[in-house]
Amino acid sequence: MHSLENILKEIKKELKEKEEVHETAQKEMRRATSLSKQAILFAHEGKMKEARRLITEAQTIIRRLDTLATVHSSIVHSGLFNAALQEYAEATIFLKLIEQQKFATPDEIKVPSVDYVLGLADVIGEYRRLTLDALREGDVRKAERCLKTMDEIFMELMAMEEAYMLVPGLRRKCDVARKIIEATRGDVTMEARRNALEQHLKRLEKSSKKP
Repeated sequence: MHSLENILKEIKKELKEKEEVHETAQKEMRRATSLSKQAILFAHEGKMKEARRLITEAQTIIRRLDTLATVHSSIVHSGLFNAALQEYAEATIFLKLIEQQKFATPDEIKVPSVDYVLGLADVIGEYRRLTLDALREGDVRKAERCLKTMDEIFMELMAMEEAYMLVPGLRRKCDVARKIIEATRGDVTMEARRNALEQHLKRLEKSSKKP
């Protein structure tokens, strides 16, 4: 017969172990999120090798957390883990689009569909930054291509009407994306018109100098 003291001692030991697992998991989740964010920044700077290295590191952490979840599911599966998965999904989708002009799939990056969709929605914001960078460089065509990608992602997400009830937060992200795209379209249109006018004036100036 077990004494109450021994029973509670075992419970205390179990709780301590769970707390240690919880602290480790939380630290890992924050690390994975940070690595994914840094990878996106490197991608914007054109440092693709560094970006891929950070993504691989984030992927390793996420796989480790997936393994841990088989034993401590309630501890690992939390809002913080979902945030890490979404940031990782956003980064991997963004990098593949930049390098290969292709969309990474949920199976390919091994994230749940919900986190993939929410990460995909956030890619629109990263493409706005790409568009603005292109406009600053005077590359209107690149800016127009970026805007086209933003439109494609948005339209496909909007076509998933039934997903709004199944993917918490998707409607809000789409509302934000709509405003981002409208602002970006305005920026691209304005620069395209300015560029066209500039070219027209140059042609006029050139023709006026002809004998």
